[in-house]
Amino acid sequence: MSANHLSRRGFLHKSLTGAAVAAAFPTLTMAEKPPDAPLRSADIQPGELDEITISDLAEKMTSGTYTSRSITEMYLARIGSVDRQGPALHSVIELNPEALAIADALDKERKEKGPRGPLHGIPILIKDNIDTADRMATTAGSLAMVGARPPVDAFLVQQLRRAGAVILGKTNLSEWANIRSNHSTSGWSGRGGLTKNPYALDRNTSGSSSGSAAAVASNLCAAAVGTETDGSIVSPSSINGIVGLKPTVGLVSRTGVIPISHSQDTAGPMARTVRDAAILLGALTGIDENDPATSRSHRTPVDYVRQLDADRLKGVRIGVVRKYFGFLPAVDEIMKGALDALTAQGAILIDPADITTIGKFDDSETIVLHYELKADLNKYLARLGPDAPVHSLKEIIEYNEHHVTTEMPFFGQETFLKAEAKGPLSNKEYLNALKKNHQLARKEGIDAVMDKYKLDALVAPTDSPGWVTDLITGDHYIGGSSTAAAVAGYPSITVPAGSIFGMPVGISFFGRAWSESLLIRLAYAYEQATKARRQPRFLSTAQTNLER
Repeated sequence: MSANHLSRRGFLHKSLTGAAVAAAFPTLTMAEKPPDAPLRSADIQPGELDEITISDLAEKMTSGTYTSRSITEMYLARIGSVDRQGPALHSVIELNPEALAIADALDKERKEKGPRGPLHGIPILIKDNIDTADRMATTAGSLAMVGARPPVDAFLVQQLRRAGAVILGKTNLSEWANIRSNHSTSGWSGRGGLTKNPYALDRNTSGSSSGSAAAVASNLCAAAVGTETDGSIVSPSSINGIVGLKPTVGLVSRTGVIPISHSQDTAGPMARTVRDAAILLGALTGIDENDPATSRSHRTPVDYVRQLDADRLKGVRIGVVRKYFGFLPAVDEIMKGALDALTAQGAILIDPADITTIGKFDDSETIVLHYELKADLNKYLARLGPDAPVHSLKEIIEYNEHHVTTEMPFFGQETFLKAEAKGPLSNKEYLNALKKNHQLARKEGIDAVMDKYKLDALVAPTDSPGWVTDLITGDHYIGGSSTAAAVAGYPSITVPAGSIFGMPVGISFFGRAWSESLLIRLAYAYEQATKARRQPRFLSTAQTNLER
């Protein structure tokens, strides 16, 4: 769920053992810089793995320059110096106490049998609403869920382990994926505290995959996994200057992911480059008998990396969704440059190519999310068994009411209350709203405009730059383009397009169901033509005297 979605149309840490991790998490003494002190870019030393790609890491392991263990140790040290000390981003909610042992085992396997694939030995962070049946917790950032033990790994985690990834830890998030309140502050959870934006520490990361985005941007991992209901991958990716891909609903299994909505939820890759996002997406996909939506997916795995082509924009027909423009002149200015870059690379722009139904399915989306949240969350909690700390949405509400100072110090749970008041999924109100969503977002929405203009894809600004974090009144969201693709269940990918006073802004490519391969090709060609990503500088505030 993205930042304040319903209103905007609407640390715990398990220590590892060993000297490497002791060095990664030094004790902060009174003589050292407190986390809130102003920072200059010079305060953060460059890391050896800064901006390194998954392919580069694999090559260095093949050559013997690095091992999975040494890479894992370096990322742990980086987390210690940037996430716990220094800027104290709080993007990582928990580390995997088995990470180094897993890396050692994968190094041994590489030596004896060779690598399993491109992710062999690569450290990946995953969002704290994705089940792991190990020594880490899965809480959606809520203290109510501390002590819950999933019976098995989420299907996507099984896929990552099968690919040879090192699950480095869990990332912080907007609690309950930002569905608890209309007035929430993105990036805050009762368990993990507030995630800071690495570009300007007083600005918001957006949500709900806040920690995944900030961690990737800050080079705390090779890549990360986020989840989205509406904007929760693409919005924080845009605001934190990285690539984020929200797949078609069903391409990546949701089994073992704490849910909001089975009609809109999906997990997806978050990375610094399109190539890395493509590598990670390939590992995440697969048919899962426990998630019926995946039955419509590819029976044969797709090698998304083979789809990459820097010349792929020539002759491609791209529609410009002007209805998603106009919320901030500086964003429109960046988009003008982005559109010029697409044209220069041979793309044929149809401008405007508006989705005429934008804004007409906002109310029905809210109704669907309320109904599905109650039904899907109760179903998920039932899987945890009788020993779970909470067993229903009703019990979560009661927990929050009894722990106001820790769970609701800044905002309430009015969305939870509205969802709890809803009836079963057989109710006519729900069925009509779901039908309306699909009619207006799919048939009369994205599909209609693409048919009308014979388009290959659509583009729009992903989001505004990050706003100043406000724990008193909540998020100050002013615009974005996630909703049509989210409600339709269609794919979308955001790529860095520029910045406003040093704060990143992304461009989104989206289109029909199952068009990930095409969108990845277009996004890659745009990325290679523009090279817009810039590393964060961990400044205390946005530098309004900088050039845009």
